Amino acid sequence: MPLDDTRYLKGAPVAARIMAEVRAAAEKAREEGFPPKLVSVTVGDVDAVDVYVRNQRAKARQAGIDFEERRLPAETTAGELEAAIHGMNADPRVTGIIIQRPVPAHIPIKSIQAAIHPLKDVEGMHPASIGNIVYNQLDLAPCTAAASVELLKETGMDLKGLEVVVVGHSEIVGKPIAFLLMSEGATVTVCHHMTRSVAAHARRADALFVAVGKPRLIKADMVKPGAAVIDIGINSETLPDGSTRIVGDVDTDSVKEVASWITPVPGGVGPVTVSILLRNTMVALNRQRAMYEATYATSNRIAAE
Repeated sequence: MPLDDTRYLKGAPVAARIMAEVRAAAEKAREEGFPPKLVSVTVGDVDAVDVYVRNQRAKARQAGIDFEERRLPAETTAGELEAAIHGMNADPRVTGIIIQRPVPAHIPIKSIQAAIHPLKDVEGMHPASIGNIVYNQLDLAPCTAAASVELLKETGMDLKGLEVVVVGHSEIVGKPIAFLLMSEGATVTVCHHMTRSVAAHARRADALFVAVGKPRLIKADMVKPGAAVIDIGINSETLPDGSTRIVGDVDTDSVKEVASWITPVPGGVGPVTVSILLRNTMVALNRQRAMYEATYATSNRIAAE
C-alpha cells in the first residue's frame, strides 16, 4: 500500500486544518490585546526533549503563538519546580505551561502536573482536566487522546453506536480516548494487561485504538476486516544492520491488508498531537479571558500589559 493510498490516515492534512483555525484565533486574540504565550519547562538535559521543544517552538511560531523555553538544572527540587509553576500560574502573560518529559527521577511528575492551574493546563493532564471529560467538557482534553479521536473522525464513520476497542488504559491516552468516544455515542471496550483475550475483543472492533508501547503487538488476525486502526505507539526498532527505525504498536505490513484505514507510524497521530496542543492553548486563553472579565468586570487588555 503506497503512502498516497487513501487508507492511510495521515496526520499532516488534519494538523494543517487545525493549525489554520488556531492561527486565525491567535491573530484575533492578539489584535484584542491578548497575545497567547506558551512556556515550556525542561528539567535537566535530555536530547530527546530538545527535539520535541524545537518542534513545538516551530509550530507555535507558525500559529502566531509566542513560545518561551525555560530550562532548569537537573538538581532542581520538586519544591523549586512547583514554586516556578505557581509564579507562571499567577502571570497573566502566560497562557499555557508545558512540562517536558522525562523529568529527573526525584521529580514526582503527577504532583507537578497537578500544580499547574487548570486554566493553563494546555496538555490536558491536570486531574481536573481529566475529570471534566467525564462530564462531557471535552475542549481541553489530553493532546494525544484528542488527536487520536480527530483521526477517527477523518474516516467519516458515524461514531454513534460504533463498536470501539481501546488497547491500553493509561490516564492520559487510553482512558481519555474511551470517555471522548463515549461522549460521541460510541460503545467502548478498554483492554489492559489483565484482559483475558485482547484478540477476541479487538476482532469485533469497528475502530481499534492501540497505545501500549509494544512494537507490532496487533497482527492482521486480530483486526476486523474494514476496521479503522489508530496506532498511537512509538517504539524504536533496531534493524539487522544496527540502524534504528520508529514503529508502532500495530504490525502495519499485515494489518493494512485487512483494515480500511490505518495510521502510519511515524506521520499519523504525532503531527495532530502538536496541533491539538496549540488549539488547547487558544481554549485556555479564552477561558482565562472570561475569568479575568468576570473577576474584574472589564474587557481591558490585561494579558498584553
